[in-house]
Amino acid sequence: MSTVPIIDIAAIRDPTAERSAVDACARLIDSACRDVGFFLVVGHGVAPDRLTRLAGLARQFFALPEDEKSRVAMERGGRAWRGWFAEGAELTSGRPDHKEGFYFGSELPPDDPRVRAGMPLHGANLFPGRPAALGPAVRGWIDAMTALGQDVLRGMAVGLGLPADWFASHLTADPTVLFRIFRYPPVVDDPDGWGVAEHTDYGLITLLAHDGTPGLQVRPRGVEEWLEVPADPGAIVVNLGDMLEAMTGGRYRSTPHRVRPPTIGEAPEGGRLSFPFFLDPGFDVPVAPIPLPDGDWSADTPAARWDGVDLAGVSGHYGDYLTAKVAKVFPALARGVGTAD
Repeated sequence: MSTVPIIDIAAIRDPTAERSAVDACARLIDSACRDVGFFLVVGHGVAPDRLTRLAGLARQFFALPEDEKSRVAMERGGRAWRGWFAEGAELTSGRPDHKEGFYFGSELPPDDPRVRAGMPLHGANLFPGRPAALGPAVRGWIDAMTALGQDVLRGMAVGLGLPADWFASHLTADPTVLFRIFRYPPVVDDPDGWGVAEHTDYGLITLLAHDGTPGLQVRPRGVEEWLEVPADPGAIVVNLGDMLEAMTGGRYRSTPHRVRPPTIGEAPEGGRLSFPFFLDPGFDVPVAPIPLPDGDWSADTPAARWDGVDLAGVSGHYGDYLTAKVAKVFPALARGVGTAD
């Protein structure tokens, strides 16, 4: 497939939709998951002004002096690994990214048993003093993307021949939710520089909104050239993570992608904004194959991955797997630099 498909998921979201419409949508999702590992969704029900407001508040925050942003730096987030980081502080495939960002997740109080036990990636978010409205906007976006992600997973379940609620019942009843806001500063044209180097995501699915600036590129298996993902701010990009590829035995693809930084004049003042949201299995969910219905999946035999990793060897609980992955992204925090204060 030489393009990233666009799929209207209104039928999946509508509880009154006829089964034929749901099945037709699910077939499109299934095909995209097998062939590309990426697709764009429209008919998702997320009001455009919600993203416009979130983007405006994010730009206000990123425009603050660095000493003010550092008051909510990740080093202050403790084991929850939440907060702001400066450009170059995050690594992808061992290379510093040309972006700055802000990490968020499910909001948990200090008396939550998981927080009291010191479970990594669990805790409270760090929100800046200004703009004060950023915190509520982020919480609202997390709620909207969680609901949308569960809708997308219903479509995938039907496409796989499973009950529509299979993911919600077995993997995402209490999902691991992570949300990022990234700013890619504009650069002088540099063909060898990348906002984010080639990589795949870790978990089940990623829902990506952005400000309409191009830059995201993908390379499906069997396609030699990188494909530009259409930069339609009204559509939300969906891509699959390594865990979904592992759990489907390679039927669904976790596709390499990268981000080209915007050139000066290409992006709005301040740079390109993107809003990746990760909906993953619960932290304590065992990594195990999804029970696909009997069938001939020979066409979906796993191919050699771009990074040489054999996902068939992944085991244990999802939280252990995720923590090890995140530790490579922020090695300083993994060495115990991040402590709550």
